[in-house]
Amino acid sequence: MEHQYHPEFLTATVLNWQHLLDDEFKKVVVASMKWLVDAKKCEIYAFVIMPNHIHLLWKIGNNLNRSEVQGAFLSYTAHEFKKRLLNRGEKHLLEKYRVNLIDRTFQFWQRDCVVKECWGEIFLNKS
Repeated sequence: MEHQYHPEFLTATVLNWQHLLDDEFKKVVVASMKWLVDAKKCEIYAFVIMPNHIHLLWKIGNNLNRSEVQGAFLSYTAHEFKKRLLNRGEKHLLEKYRVNLIDRTFQFWQRDCVVKECWGEIFLNKS
């Protein structure tokens, strides 16, 4: 059975609303979005990146799993954030994202991304 997604509004928040997304990390987010689009995992219609959260207006590719596409995006950016904090010698900042979880030592994104389907003429009648 083919799965068809509608455009969605996604909000992803940095752990505890901390201000992490400086210019370097914003570039990581944009590069990850570009890879997703180039790999035909999604279409991105609009986005905004603030210091502690992001908003995306996107559409997951048909026959793909939202949790895998969203997970790839969040996982890749988190790994890059960790690597860059270490490379910048900012271990003290990295400690703000240390967690005591079975599956990870650091967590950059809160687990409760908000996803809302968007319905409307602008998306449904694309030429």
